[in-house]
Amino acid sequence: MLADFLEYDFLRYTFLTGLLIGIIAPLLGTFIVVRRLSLIADALSHVTLAGIAFGLLLEKKFAVTLITPLYSGMAFSVIGSIFIEKLRGVYKAYQEIAIPIILSGGVGLSVIFISIADGFNTELFNYLFGSVSAVSINDFYTILGISIFIVMIVGLLYKELFSLSFDEEHATISGIHAKAIHLLFIVLTALVIAASIRIVGVLLVSALMTLPVAASMRIAKGFKQMMFLSIIFGEIAVVAGLITGYYLSIPPGGTIVLVSLIILLISIAAKKYNFTLKKAHENNLQKK
Repeated sequence: MLADFLEYDFLRYTFLTGLLIGIIAPLLGTFIVVRRLSLIADALSHVTLAGIAFGLLLEKKFAVTLITPLYSGMAFSVIGSIFIEKLRGVYKAYQEIAIPIILSGGVGLSVIFISIADGFNTELFNYLFGSVSAVSINDFYTILGISIFIVMIVGLLYKELFSLSFDEEHATISGIHAKAIHLLFIVLTALVIAASIRIVGVLLVSALMTLPVAASMRIAKGFKQMMFLSIIFGEIAVVAGLITGYYLSIPPGGTIVLVSLIILLISIAAKKYNFTLKKAHENNLQKK
């Protein structure tokens, strides 16, 4: 693969894009999991699928090439994220209902657009489950720009995001503009999902945002360490998925999820093993 990596541009763009996704997806996923909003990623991924199907429809039926499926998916995802935030304000006592509403709308639109475009094709399949050869130079630079923007925003607003994640009421009293930061955060989440679809696929991207975080939660001793471990686990899963996808000619998304699950199981087992050892040590001290 190294020789082909040096020879073919698309492999370099795919690998570098995978490394970027391995950073930004778990980075935002850490805040999403802590805030108990894991299902938002699923809802926005289905809205993104609707946008992709709409972009493919424009290309196929109307020969519109200015708006690529990646950009139309990104636009739908951002619009969906804004609607989720608005609905959370409407249903203040039942804010979680906003997620299935948007998810249902995304699925409905996806079915309609895919049907009008005469069903599935190879390109849509690549968007669903990821592809080793789907990243173009324009896609790479777009995702690079999104990644830089997300890392900068998280760095600048880390204290505010941290406060809102653990104690929203105290953060609001302290003078933090909770509504504006909530909206910005969910838009960033939409951008991460749209950026990740080339590598992981629309239907599997939420796993990359949650599974590495779930694994790191079992062994991390603090929030920053949890975030750092999540990124490491995400990178391991993405690289393993790309290498496997290249050699076995399969979509990398499935392997990325399976590797993430294996890491999660290992972290759970390690936590349980350490707990058993600690308990045994305490018992030995009591006996002495």
